[in-house]
Formats: sequence, structure tokens, C-alpha cells
Amino acid sequence: MTLSSTPSVLLIGCGKMGEAILSGWLACDEGAAHALTPQSFTVIEHTSDRASVLARSYGVSTALSVYEAPQADIVIVAVKPQAFGDVLLQMRETGHVRAGEAPTLVVSIAAGIPTSEIEQALGEGVHVVRVMPNLPLQVGSGASAVAGGAHATQEEVEFVRELFAALGFSCVVDEGDIDAVCALSGGGPAYFSYLVELLAGAGEEAGLDHALALELAQSTLIGTGQVLAASKQSARELRQAVCSPGGTTLAALEAMDSHGIKEAVHAGVASAIVRAKELSRC
Repeated sequence: MTLSSTPSVLLIGCGKMGEAILSGWLACDEGAAHALTPQSFTVIEHTSDRASVLARSYGVSTALSVYEAPQADIVIVAVKPQAFGDVLLQMRETGHVRAGEAPTLVVSIAAGIPTSEIEQALGEGVHVVRVMPNLPLQVGSGASAVAGGAHATQEEVEFVRELFAALGFSCVVDEGDIDAVCALSGGGPAYFSYLVELLAGAGEEAGLDHALALELAQSTLIGTGQVLAASKQSARELRQAVCSPGGTTLAALEAMDSHGIKEAVHAGVASAIVRAKELSRC
């Protein structure tokens, strides 16, 4: 694949994450995604109604299965894990993946499926890049880690990183670190959402109206993220800046520490890593 040209893209699966990728890339006016237009894409969705909606909304071509879709320079596999194996089989049966001098670049966003497994399923020499994005991708504030398989070139890995940089923060990691990324940023939106729930519940117990407590907790989370993003302060420095000696916030944090919040967070991330490794062996 010539990365400097305008590549054709086959997007297999266009649920929440797939549509976030599609809409984000089409809206991008700089970087690697800038060259992508509606004419670049063929989107596979298995229901005709959904395919029609996507065609009308984004001006892309659609197909109901891999068997009906044209070959492309880049194949983004964005299906649910339980459908992943069938999709790889269909890709191999239809010859959608080329090796050799003009290889197809296969990009997977599936958790728990290593590049080696995809390479084995699709055939010798296939170029695979694995991406671990997270839910805020939907609003252009995602965090995505990119790792190349055995045959992916450095140029291809960097190209994919630039594509996902259009959807938020992106970085290149060793594939051995992907499970840790999954546990940290992949699950992170759930952890922070849970913290919002807990804070709102504590506010309600203290006498605040439920809706008000929830709004205060949500707004505080969003605002804190914006401050961290906009300032040069680290999370530690911001925390310390909010804490006055002998004040209420320091008292709260000391109480949380005494109840094991640090140990609970570390145990949670560790458990997620263990589960990710278990899934990769299934």
C-alpha cells in the first residue's frame, strides 16, 4: 500500500465505535485522515436498514457482507469479539487480504485478540495493526494505543497512529503492553463513571437533590479533565493545589486512603489485565 496516496477503506462493522471512527475521519481536515472522503469507504453492516442509514448520513458505499464488498487498501475490523472469527474466515475466503508488494493493511480494534492470531487466520505475510481505543472516541476525545504485528512496517504503524490522532490522543506501544492499556484507558471510562455515581450518591446522602448531586459530580469530572488538558500541571500537582492544609478536601482524601482507595484501584487494573490475558487465550 502506498500510504501517500488516497487509500480505499473497508470498514467491517459500524456500531458505536465503528461509526465514531467513520464520522471522525470524515470530519477531519488535517493529518492522515484528511485525505479520506466518503468515496474512500465501503461500510459493511449486516442489516439493510442500518446500511441505508449509513449511506444517507455519510455518503459512503455499503455492503451487507464481506462477500459483497470490494477489496480495499485498508480493512478496519470493528465487529464484536464473538463475530471476529467469522469475519476473518470470510476475508480469507474472499481474498480480501493481499500480501506481497501491495499488501492490505488490516486494522483491528478488538480487545483480547493478538495480531499473531489474526495473522494466522488470514495467511502468511499479512500486515496487521492492532488498536486499543476507548469510548470517548465518540466525541473526539478518545485515547488509543497502536501496536504493529510481525509484518506491519513502521510507516504503517505511524499512519494508523495518525489516523486515530484525529479522534483524540494516540500513541504507539509494544503489543505486550496492550493488555495494560485495555485495563487502564480501555476500561477507564467505566471507572470514572463509577466514581461519578459514588460521588453523586454521597452528595445525595448528605442531603443534596439526586439530580443536582449528579450534575455537580459530572461537571466536576469534565472540568477537571479540561484543566489537566489545558494546564501544564500534573494530576498530582492539581490534587495538591486543591488541598489546603487542614482543609476539607485533604480530610476527604485521607479518609479515602484509609479505606483503601489506592489498593482498590491497583487491584482493579490488575484484575482487568489478568482477564484480558485470559481472553487472548480463548
